Amino acid sequence: MKFFEDIEIGERRVLGHHTFAQDEMIAFARKFDFQPFHVDPEAAKRSLYGALVASGWLTSATWMRYFAELNAREAEAQRARGERVAAFGPSPGFENMQWLKPVYAGDTVTYASEAREKTASRSRPQWGILRTYNSGTNQHGDLVLDFESIVFVERRT
Repeated sequence: MKFFEDIEIGERRVLGHHTFAQDEMIAFARKFDFQPFHVDPEAAKRSLYGALVASGWLTSATWMRYFAELNAREAEAQRARGERVAAFGPSPGFENMQWLKPVYAGDTVTYASEAREKTASRSRPQWGILRTYNSGTNQHGDLVLDFESIVFVERRT
């Protein structure tokens, strides 16, 4: 993670790409979102989706996985170069989360995050507040997931 002062508004990071497998979708849904169109391929055929679809919670959790993995890789690269790594941490949460199109088995979703707004914290001068726009786009270019997030990012000062 960059320091607050080094983050440019409009800066977009591709977090990664994930191809959703039917077994993965069913396993997640059996534990967390056991609606028929997520766990039963035959029932899903009769649903409004016409086939098994990934839980929106799985698509969101997968975004988080790629976000965390990219940040860990970038921090390790910074440490290897002898650079100080900025802390980031707690997040007040997500806003406006939307699952815009279904994700089917075999779909590949590209996850991204874009810096939208920065505000220096008035009560904690060592921190800045970063608002980002986050998305998942399938292999056809269709937006399947989007939301805003807020996170505290360490300032150099």
